[in-house]
Amino acid sequence: MTISHVGHRGDGVSDGRFVPYSLPGEVVEVAGDGERAALARIVTPSPDRVEPPCPHFGTCGGCALQHWASAPYLDWKRDIVAAALRQHGLGAEIAPAIDAHGEGRRRVTLHARRGDGRHLKVGFAAARSHAIVAIDACPLLAPSLDGALPAARTIAAALEGIGKPLDIQITATAQGLDMELRGAGRLAEKERLGLIAAGNAARLVRLTNHGDLVMQREPPTVAVDGIRVPLPPGAFLQATEAGETVLAGLVLEAVGKAKSVADLFCGIGPFALRLARRAKVLAADSDAQAVAALAAATRNASGLKPIRAEARDLFRRPYLTRDLKGLDAVVFDPPRAGAEAQVAMLAKADIGRIVAVSCNPGTFARDAAILVAAGWKLGTVTPVDQFKWSAHVELVASFTR
Repeated sequence: MTISHVGHRGDGVSDGRFVPYSLPGEVVEVAGDGERAALARIVTPSPDRVEPPCPHFGTCGGCALQHWASAPYLDWKRDIVAAALRQHGLGAEIAPAIDAHGEGRRRVTLHARRGDGRHLKVGFAAARSHAIVAIDACPLLAPSLDGALPAARTIAAALEGIGKPLDIQITATAQGLDMELRGAGRLAEKERLGLIAAGNAARLVRLTNHGDLVMQREPPTVAVDGIRVPLPPGAFLQATEAGETVLAGLVLEAVGKAKSVADLFCGIGPFALRLARRAKVLAADSDAQAVAALAAATRNASGLKPIRAEARDLFRRPYLTRDLKGLDAVVFDPPRAGAEAQVAMLAKADIGRIVAVSCNPGTFARDAAILVAAGWKLGTVTPVDQFKWSAHVELVASFTR
């Protein structure tokens, strides 16, 4: 069969059938009669096909598109955004996608499982499977995560006796590697002591289990535009430093000369802290620990305009139009579910500019349609790729009356 295009999940498509690891224009032989076929042989390769840099590609489920050259790959990411807008009847200028991978990812979640009931495996899930592909290196990770894989193996081995599958989140901080465990549950004293010893042996700066502190050599922090921010256990962080910088730059440009700005779904403040160098900021997020970290960073920083940080569930308690009075601009960066309830309030608010940051073009387009229906004009939409070789794409867009 001949592959016509790459679908939004990264598989080649031919007459409604999906063929992983194939590219547009390729003639391929496939195995299987279902909707998803296995690539058996490439008869005519695409001129855009390149050698994947990782030996685990095709087995590990972390990447879908290591075999595609950069330029058409980034065009495809832009097309994902365009397709989402079209589905909701929206037209807008879409800028070329920006490669924001930089040095690589500064956070990673690894999985530890008994692969065959006996042998412990630490790595990533296989493509469309719960099986674990054990890895010893990953080309996506930044140099700051050097040591993350052996540290994960050390911790997993210390808890092998409990027989539970573990999710191991590791973040690179200014002080070293910070690890948060999920899946272990409550630990007996013997297991906890063994975990402390393993954390020290792995030279972790901090180890937490479902948010509870196990061991800590010093409080971990991350730098946001030169401001030191304490990092709560398991806190959300943009995947790459370059991604944070690019997204923040686009937000600042879109906000312009606004003197009073709300940053909704603010997290630990990657936008709020930068905005506060030029404007008063109202920052809100449902994660109370993240909001507290932002407030602590504000107290220890100099040269900032006032930041009012509030813990608030913006899904259940969105800011009403009266709460938004006096604001020149609003920035919102919700989770993948989008911000439908809050956007319904923003649509009616007396503010001059809205800036949206999204990791899900589909829910962004849904929310954007609410604003456009209320009389807002959608400006340039800029796709940002910090999840290299995956089907995920982020974007920044602005709205004016």
